[in-house]
Amino acid sequence: MASRPKSTSVARIKTGSFERRLTLTRAGLFAGTRMASHMATNWFSSKDKREARHRAMLSSQAEFLVDELGKLKGSVVKIGQVMALYGEHFLPEEVTEALHTLEDQTTWLEWPSIERVLQAELGADRLAELEVDPDPIGAASLGQVHRARRRSDGLELVLKVQYPGVDEAVDSDLNAVAQLLKVARLVSFGPEFNDWLEEVRDMMHREVDYRLEARTTEKFRQMLLDDPRFVVPRVLDEYCTAHVIASTYEPGHSVSSVAVRELALDRRSELGRAALELFFRELFIWGEIQTDPNFGNYRIRIAGEEGADSETDQIVLLDFGAVQAYSATFLDPVIQMIRASYEGDLPGVIDGGIRLRFMSRDWPDDVLDTFGKVCMSVLEPLSRDRSNWPDEAVNDRGQYRWKQSDLPSRVARQAARSAISRYFKVPPKEFVFLNRKLIGVYTFIAVLNAEFNGEDLLRDYLYGDPGTPDASSTNQMTKP
Repeated sequence: MASRPKSTSVARIKTGSFERRLTLTRAGLFAGTRMASHMATNWFSSKDKREARHRAMLSSQAEFLVDELGKLKGSVVKIGQVMALYGEHFLPEEVTEALHTLEDQTTWLEWPSIERVLQAELGADRLAELEVDPDPIGAASLGQVHRARRRSDGLELVLKVQYPGVDEAVDSDLNAVAQLLKVARLVSFGPEFNDWLEEVRDMMHREVDYRLEARTTEKFRQMLLDDPRFVVPRVLDEYCTAHVIASTYEPGHSVSSVAVRELALDRRSELGRAALELFFRELFIWGEIQTDPNFGNYRIRIAGEEGADSETDQIVLLDFGAVQAYSATFLDPVIQMIRASYEGDLPGVIDGGIRLRFMSRDWPDDVLDTFGKVCMSVLEPLSRDRSNWPDEAVNDRGQYRWKQSDLPSRVARQAARSAISRYFKVPPKEFVFLNRKLIGVYTFIAVLNAEFNGEDLLRDYLYGDPGTPDASSTNQMTKP
């Protein structure tokens, strides 16, 4: 969860469906009227002026609507954040840029309101067992986190408390936001957008299902229990409810902190390798992936510091509300594309893309080849062939420099220079989330300023036995 804002708090969050719908409807009608007026007056301008004015109007519309969403808080803000993160294929660039500002609009709920939730959820006797800090250590759009201490034994824990009424408002809020985008003429509704909207709906319901998140957290803790590189909080069932998750407090530094930056290169690189391997386990073995790339979901525990009980630097994994299970039908062609990229098999990459339905055999051969090569370039740090690595991306030991490589920007530029945008289809919704996860892993490693080659790790997971536990034995733990 995000760090606590210093000056933004509210006594209550609007959760009544009528109250929220009325606010969003007014905003949509106002925005729609503005857009209609703009289109009428812009009709007689030249083509270039019309396009420039239209883009300016889109930006203005988006900023206005984001301001309105921000006032409502709760699931509306989370919906906007999710749309910003995963909506690049469905929403105008001006809209996603404006929605990204919602990430900075976190508001925390004042203690009396949170205390009432805890009393209602835990009961007076159970709550009396805990000494809860009234100041949150983290806040997000759906809830906030408070530290606590169990009076009987001094155990330090954290309570993740969902804002009242948020879970009941998800469907009405999502429908209202979608309608608002439509009325404001910021999006064209179609089958792909509707499918994506339903995926956002499913994700939102998972995010507010705290019982599911508690089971998932414990499941990942069990799967990583024997790996000293990772720490997952232990869930305390006796303090968990449908709207509260209690777990052990696990200290650590933020990924971008000075303490982490000052670690020796080899230590930072080992942390980067651990993050990459965790992603490979999720993808190749477990089939369940934490899709939220927010750095607030991770902490770094430095070996030798007070509270560290390991001789190894560790990654603390904190939030499992966005874990998504993938079917073999989807994962098989994804892994095919990865294997084909590793082997330099361009036709195999293209075939995997066609199986995933975002390439088409009807495309010209040169477009398919170009798109396949763009996909292959994403695996640059994991490649056997290092002849195309930029000079600045290699250190004097022949290791890949993840930050200096600027890989995501180079891949984006490569795609933009090609003609594939004219043919590119909306990818399956699962691929959108998986792609964001991969970018998040690469960015995590880059922020660590790690330098290492990932080829040996990928090879083990493609062809070898990495010796990691199978998730199938605990699948029932995440079933509702």
